[in-house]
Amino acid sequence: MNLNCLIVEDEPLARNLLVDYVRKVPYLHLADALSSPLAALEVLRQNEIDILFLDIQMPEITGITLLKILQKKPLVILTTAYSEYALESYELDVVDYLLKPITFDRFLRAVDKASQRLAPAPQSSQTVEHNRTTDLPASFVFIKDGTKLVKVRWNDILYVEGLKDYVTIHTRQGRIVTLQRLKTLENQLPVDKFIRIHLSYIVSLEGIDAVYKDKVQVGQVYLPISDTYRKPFKEFIDRNHIQPE
Repeated sequence: MNLNCLIVEDEPLARNLLVDYVRKVPYLHLADALSSPLAALEVLRQNEIDILFLDIQMPEITGITLLKILQKKPLVILTTAYSEYALESYELDVVDYLLKPITFDRFLRAVDKASQRLAPAPQSSQTVEHNRTTDLPASFVFIKDGTKLVKVRWNDILYVEGLKDYVTIHTRQGRIVTLQRLKTLENQLPVDKFIRIHLSYIVSLEGIDAVYKDKVQVGQVYLPISDTYRKPFKEFIDRNHIQPE
């Protein structure tokens, strides 16, 4: 599967480096490499772009602003020299966040994340449920917390938050931060109790206090529902609420 890429980066050296990286990967096709986010708007309107490599700090408008005004978004990998934008970028459902100077190894990891989201064919809810564990013999999982393993019961988990290679498990007793991919933990969770609502969030059915159009309330916290997960989340909620007669 060939993936069309667009690079939007105003720094020539950084732009040329990304061009070189893209050309080294056989299944990536470079649609264009631009210095202007405004010029990128036209390219995005006229072409099917799979992956957008987007710088944050640019003179006309920021990459974050461009991302917010796009009606149809490709998968986005942000590039920047500033780490303070990391949290906001994950709230915008980007695939990855690359800090400059970007190594080829780190670039490949980000591209792999994007290709994994694009490659699988859409699955029915029955197929997804078959692939994930539904009849777990235990009602808990052991999570590595520092140098110890902590037993975490399904019923105690409110929601799980992922950030790069770490996950934070928010429980009724507190938080546990562990070195693990969110997808890895997701595959261990019972499908009838937990649902992914965002690239960075999984929520527990027991933990949800209210469901709004684009967010869920868990206690005093409001978590975003991204477009990618909106439909399966609605189906999940429909299966678990009483329909009016």
